[in-house]
Amino acid sequence: MSTVPTRGSDLAFYLKRLRLSHMNEHLPPLLERATAEEWSYQEFLTSLLEAEVFSREQHAIERRMQTAHLPARKTLEQFDFSFQTSVKRQVLLHLANLDFVQTRTNVLFVGPPGTGKTHLAIALSIKACQAGYKVLFLTAVELVTQLLEAEQTNTMHALFKRLAKPELLVIDEVGYIPFARQAANLFFQVVNLRYEHGSLIVTSNRAFSAWGEIFGGDTVVAAALIDRLVHHAEIISLKGASYRLRGKETLADASKPEAL
Repeated sequence: MSTVPTRGSDLAFYLKRLRLSHMNEHLPPLLERATAEEWSYQEFLTSLLEAEVFSREQHAIERRMQTAHLPARKTLEQFDFSFQTSVKRQVLLHLANLDFVQTRTNVLFVGPPGTGKTHLAIALSIKACQAGYKVLFLTAVELVTQLLEAEQTNTMHALFKRLAKPELLVIDEVGYIPFARQAANLFFQVVNLRYEHGSLIVTSNRAFSAWGEIFGGDTVVAAALIDRLVHHAEIISLKGASYRLRGKETLADASKPEAL
């Protein structure tokens, strides 16, 4: 067409009344471009609708990431596979397809501190948010603290409902701080709640053989917990030195006084 709607102010008014705010934001540059390139009415309307849909999707992703309470924004593309060679890029790319969320299975990252467990858990969480899934990210300490508080205030039902709702629940840093038996029992209830009903990502710096020590010395609870976690799970073992300490070992050695 040789012309496009020239009553831009009227169009902006109606877009505002219809609460199509993203269209309104993109209206001036699209009007200008449509005039310059002689778009058809269909091309102009399609571009305007595309701008609205894209902006809404981006805002929805951002809301999901905020609701997830991610401790940082770390993507799979930022992960240094050349440093952390014990995990294969192809394995993580497969997980990033999020089939495990669809099938309600788990992902367990186990390895020493600094090997990238939390980074990978966050990266998969972001992928899930981008795909439209609800995600909740908690450290093990945060989870246990909330469980104990809910027990004291008789709000356990509401908390369990909140923990069951997201398609993906991430429990980070299992094993850094041991829990008393009551906390261990409550932790088990969360895992049991989501067993075959929703996906978990769990990161831990301790091998499964040491989980009895983590959970109040109760090997029975630990065994039952592990059984439910690993029944439907991808287990990824990370090895090697801490990424946070890369290059610092040499400096530390250089600072030591020479032997006489």
